[in-house]
Amino acid sequence: MSTGMLDHDTGVSQAEAWLARLMSPECEPQERAAFEDWLAQSPDNITAYLDAERIHALAAGLGSDDLLRAAAQSARRKPAGGQHNWRSWQPSAAAAVLVIAVAAATLWPRPAEKAVAQQFMTAQGEQREVTLVDGTVLRLDTGSEITTRFDGRQRLIELERGRAQFVVAADPDRPFLVKAGPGTVRDIGTTFQVSRIDGQVNVGLLEGRVDVSVGTGAGVRRSELAPGEQIDIDGNGAIGTKQPLDLAAAHAWPQGDLVFRQRRLDELLVEMNRYSQVQLRLDDPALGSLQVSGVFHAGDQEALVAALERGWSLRAQRAGTEEIVLSRSTQ
Repeated sequence: MSTGMLDHDTGVSQAEAWLARLMSPECEPQERAAFEDWLAQSPDNITAYLDAERIHALAAGLGSDDLLRAAAQSARRKPAGGQHNWRSWQPSAAAAVLVIAVAAATLWPRPAEKAVAQQFMTAQGEQREVTLVDGTVLRLDTGSEITTRFDGRQRLIELERGRAQFVVAADPDRPFLVKAGPGTVRDIGTTFQVSRIDGQVNVGLLEGRVDVSVGTGAGVRRSELAPGEQIDIDGNGAIGTKQPLDLAAAHAWPQGDLVFRQRRLDELLVEMNRYSQVQLRLDDPALGSLQVSGVFHAGDQEALVAALERGWSLRAQRAGTEEIVLSRSTQ
């Protein structure tokens, strides 16, 4: 057997052991801290733990099976001759994984807690930072709306519209999930951004790792992001391929700035218009193909107009109190 296979098997066994221990009511705070240290040792540990949790979720659905319940009870009683050393527990087959998962789901249930729901939103031109009840820091972009539902089993956030950044607080007991349209983002202690604008969903990862999935059951499609990667999900639930994330732009918008590198002018105007009641439009759609680079303060339409007049030879004319029309300069 190759060294790589041995390492993989060891990681899987360790992940299953951690899952079993964390589900136990006897698990102590220092063990949870040790679990977080184990996760940080290698990205493979995170992957192995996510896989173990997926097996547990599937097995939990079998909790009403009398045979499996009996096997789980038997496994819980052993060994009879002394205290069980949980670190030495290594299942020898998939059946053992199912037994311990069902035991955790049916014999060691967590106390039922009613989900606490909160709603946060921002108006046009507004950004807002919120610290959630678990310590997660949320940054909402302009025109955004989310609903949080936290209970004893999970931390669920639904992004109804707009864009948000999440700096997630570690909590091994409860997964952190963000639902946006047909997509679900699963996180373990990291920093990422999710946008849902005009039916399109984008997920970008700054730090840590996230698992992005679409669909359920046998039809689920998923992709795991590494730092500096992003992925799109369209309105029909089609998940795209991973692409590089513009880190400068991702770090800028939570600070109120928009960074553009050789982007189309019409794309820049769409983005800037999200932050202001004063709307910019082009009198000639062909101007939209102009390539623009720069750092612009979100919502500062006057500064953008001045830059376009100086650097791109455009002329601005007001067409009312809330509209500015850009055209080619005749000079």
